[in-house]
Amino acid sequence: MNNIKNSFSIKDLENLTGVKAHTIRIWEKRYDLLEPERTDTNIRTYDLENLQKLLNVSYLNANGFKISKIAEMDHDEICEVVKKTAEKDITHNHAISTFKLAMLNFDQKLFYETYAGLEKEKGFINIFYDDFMPLMSEIGLLWQTDTITPAHEHFLTTLIRQKLLVNTEIIQSQNNITKHQTFVLYLPDNEVHELGLMLLNYEIISRGYHCIFLGQSVPINSLEDLLNYYDDITFVSYFTVKPEKDKISDYINEFEVKILENKNMRLWLLGRMLSEIDVTSLHKQITAFESIKGLVKKL
Repeated sequence: MNNIKNSFSIKDLENLTGVKAHTIRIWEKRYDLLEPERTDTNIRTYDLENLQKLLNVSYLNANGFKISKIAEMDHDEICEVVKKTAEKDITHNHAISTFKLAMLNFDQKLFYETYAGLEKEKGFINIFYDDFMPLMSEIGLLWQTDTITPAHEHFLTTLIRQKLLVNTEIIQSQNNITKHQTFVLYLPDNEVHELGLMLLNYEIISRGYHCIFLGQSVPINSLEDLLNYYDDITFVSYFTVKPEKDKISDYINEFEVKILENKNMRLWLLGRMLSEIDVTSLHKQITAFESIKGLVKKL
């Protein structure tokens, strides 16, 4: 248990559950919902049991249960009501909360059990869009606010990456290429955030396209080699943190000169760094997308 974060501030609880600190204090004082410990300077600290209870309480409250009624339930009753409610809950907020608990505890078993339950209900690709993508957005914010450590983020993203790899291999092994166009997926130099690109790889392959996944940190010079093998390529890249703000224009200009001289070559771009440039002025063979779903619709 030494590796598990087991003490949380009230701000941590706010970040992890979405319940405002002021509301937590009211629930604590009025209904004795939580039992924090206090430091020598009278600052509240909460353990994992308190966090789990608050996740369950906030989940039930969001699904129409009054706090006064929840407060009357014991631990087992709350868990049972959460379970029954989650079975009918189309928003799947409970699954996201459970994935967060698995992350905080470095609990692979809980992650796999939660995933298996969802998979029976709706399959891999819907899990990714409905649960993993909102979860990863939350994880990014939790990391930025120091609520979790980089170790927590890496633990969770590694498990999600494994699910992507397994499901991609299943469709890839079928070798069901029905379309002439080739896609080349890569990340620019020093860019390592590849989950979005991996999801696109799955989506493109599942639609019968020939897809070459190059992955992280690929220089433009390496992309030139592919021009000798294919005469119709759509390059797809994800700019999450690279190229840096002051280098994006230079990067795109270099790509135009080295790759886009051939009219059958295209570049499709996604990622938050695109907000740093005027996408309306891009070369006609370059298309910027606001989301993965937007790009998938283009296929």
